[in-house]
Amino acid sequence: MNPPPRARVEAQVIYGTPEFEIVKGGDHVVCAVSGAVIPLDMLNYWSVELQEAYASGALMTQRWVETHKG
Repeated sequence: MNPPPRARVEAQVIYGTPEFEIVKGGDHVVCAVSGAVIPLDMLNYWSVELQEAYASGALMTQRWVETHKG
């Protein structure tokens, strides 16, 4: 018999350079562009300036372009 699935808990994170700091434990963050769940061990893209996580490099670039229009 398998154990019951664990509830997903969103972590609170401070995004720094070059690492992030977990300030409230959890197992994931949410992509600011797509809303996708990103497990912490798969988190590779974020903005220090906006304090947001992204599910991919393409989504990170999309958000940068959106927020830096002249």
